Amino acid sequence: MLTTSSLIIGAALVLDFCLGEPKRFHPLIGFGNIAIWVERKLNQPSLRLGRYISGLFAWMLLILPITAGVFFFELHLGGTFNIIIEVVLLYLCIGWKSLVQHVSAIQLALQQQNITLARERTQYIVSRDANTLNEQQISQTAIESMLENGNDAIFGCLFWFLVAGAPGAVMYRLANTLDAMWGYRTQRYGQFGWGAAKLDDLLNIIPARLCALSYALLGNTRRALHCWQSQAHLLSSPNGGPVMSSGAGSLQVILGGPTHYHGKLVDKPFFGEGLEPSGDDIHRTINLVNRTVYLWFLVIFCSGLAYGLAHAIIRELYL
Repeated sequence: MLTTSSLIIGAALVLDFCLGEPKRFHPLIGFGNIAIWVERKLNQPSLRLGRYISGLFAWMLLILPITAGVFFFELHLGGTFNIIIEVVLLYLCIGWKSLVQHVSAIQLALQQQNITLARERTQYIVSRDANTLNEQQISQTAIESMLENGNDAIFGCLFWFLVAGAPGAVMYRLANTLDAMWGYRTQRYGQFGWGAAKLDDLLNIIPARLCALSYALLGNTRRALHCWQSQAHLLSSPNGGPVMSSGAGSLQVILGGPTHYHGKLVDKPFFGEGLEPSGDDIHRTINLVNRTVYLWFLVIFCSGLAYGLAHAIIRELYL
């Protein structure tokens, strides 16, 4: 089974690398549109349930039927067709090439010294206000986004696919999408999005730390582990903290600091060690995430081979 999963993961990664995200009719866009409609209906102070409960109910209403549908659909399939479906679903969950393209576009704009275009492209991938960011702040923002979304768009999906197959990957990606839409500490989403944020935190406990460890192993390991140990708790996200502090230490750059979200200044802590980032460090971050993808696939593939070999040996011994 692990051997089959490694082949499915490899095929999905190749599809993503070659095709990227679908340009039209991406299922996540349709899901997002439905989520917007559901939120408008249920995120209302007049509802007797209260915003905490209505937000949790909205999460279950949107995610559980789809996850169960994928599970029962696969339950009635078999053989090659089932493998093809799993490859396609995992491909649709992964956002590797799309993430690289968005961050590379920021680096290209900086190389062209087009600060206005760099700000516009930065705003595509972050919720913070990018209109007043300078070159160094844009580089920092792109690096932080690449590091954190490496876990959200790639490694979390791979982890949950290994744990629970396509239903696990789908559940994780949809939960992550709702967290990105509702998980803000604003007046509108502070209570309603609480459940989405906490459930996303729960799903990321293990994959985020595996991602952080991978970042550490593929860069300056000593600095990465030191930053993870001493700085991760300073960041507001219990899972983004290990991922970004480890990544910053691995790259030997300083990230974080005060920034504006939704028109309000947020005094974020500094983290990492080394120099302030520049546009060239964006490319180094992309390489770090890419190498982490290769590492994960190599480990998964070798584990699958070892499992298959061990299973064959045991079967020969006892048959």
